[in-house]
Amino acid sequence: MCRLTTVHPGGCHGRKCDPVSAFGKNDQHLLGVLKLALLESGGVYGYRKLTLDMRDLEDRCGKHRVAHLIKLEG
Repeated sequence: MCRLTTVHPGGCHGRKCDPVSAFGKNDQHLLGVLKLALLESGGVYGYRKLTLDMRDLEDRCGKHRVAHLIKLEG
């Protein structure tokens, strides 16, 4: 399968063992924190205010990433 898709065999094996990347796991963590902050605000915070809240909680991420995660979640 690796030869057909021109992917290194280590990459294929890594996907079989751990299908979610480290970046994906971090996104899941951030989304959980964002949901909590959004619920605490009564659903009135936007991505800018949520980004500032994330910085206060030592979970640093950019405003565009926060906006993207919120948009994906709906």
